Amino acid sequence: MLKNRRDAEVARLEGIYRSNLQNAGVQILEGRATLEDRHTVALSDGRRFQAKHILIATGAQPARGPDVPGHELAIDSNGFFDLTALPARVVVKGAGYIALELACVLHLLGAQVTVVVRGDKILRGFDDELRQHLAAEMAQSGMQFRFGREVQAITRTDGALQVQLDNGDTLITDCVLRAMGRQPNAQGLGLEALGIVLDAQGAIPVDEFSQTTVPGIYAVGDVTNRVNLTPMAIREGHAFADSVFGGTPRRVDHTLIPTAVFTTPEAGVVGLTEEQALKSHPRLDVYRASFRPMKATLSGHPGKMLLKLLVDRDTDRVLGFHAVGPDTGEMAQLVGVALQLQATKAALDATLAVHPTAAEELVTMRTPAVRHNL
Repeated sequence: MLKNRRDAEVARLEGIYRSNLQNAGVQILEGRATLEDRHTVALSDGRRFQAKHILIATGAQPARGPDVPGHELAIDSNGFFDLTALPARVVVKGAGYIALELACVLHLLGAQVTVVVRGDKILRGFDDELRQHLAAEMAQSGMQFRFGREVQAITRTDGALQVQLDNGDTLITDCVLRAMGRQPNAQGLGLEALGIVLDAQGAIPVDEFSQTTVPGIYAVGDVTNRVNLTPMAIREGHAFADSVFGGTPRRVDHTLIPTAVFTTPEAGVVGLTEEQALKSHPRLDVYRASFRPMKATLSGHPGKMLLKLLVDRDTDRVLGFHAVGPDTGEMAQLVGVALQLQATKAALDATLAVHPTAAEELVTMRTPAVRHNL
């Protein structure tokens, strides 16, 4: 049922996008495209088209990861959506957005889930306190974690899969999901022949206006591996159109980015992490609230929320927001507006609380939990 509804929704959205393009006068050509020169695109059926400007927006695909013995027995994030039945036991390799979100979906559907993490924390690049809190909440819900471990091999035995870890432990499972990030779709486009050299991650390097090293050839979205989020790809494409065709050169800010991780519980963040903030704002105040929201106390659910604000003591500006709990993605969107307006802690303190909500903690935290560099 889930797979059928997912397929139907993807088909519906694809139809909407296709109609919008056609209604705007865009000609859609089906086929594999490669660049022959800086102004010529060749399709796999032999047709060729020339243009003054070429925009590459080929996105990304699931990263392969190391080819450990038996890797072909595992599925990736695309394969997850092809599952026709719920596996009773799942081993997930990975600790980023995709791995954790899919792990939570499987767990909530009733699967026994074990997440194998190479490092000692999940969600590399996020605030350390948020990473610890989210992992603890997921573990409390019944998910298992194997930190500091690598998958060495996968074998099929007695109708199940056997996952060998690098410490000698063996996990018996029905499905192995390898979700180790995304790889830019930049191979086989003819870029190298034009002098466009991919970076160490296989992405297309571009300047602040999304132009490659070849004038007239641009790239946006995940294929550039800058900020791999759908709203950012849309923003980059809009800026490209304004700059090249609208007569309004426009750069995209890749720093202040609200985002959410749709795990259970979810996480919402915007701005600097505590570690990042300390590098440029050593006189940093950290405000923190960890509590059970009212819906949890009334229902008996043991889960706790985390809300965290980072404030520069010298200017009183709020530099970062990090949260774990219900609807924190919604909070991150609105706090992102406040940070875009360079909101101060005093402005939050002057805002009346909406009671009873979890978000009211953002305007009622008065005493820093940590004061760096006093």
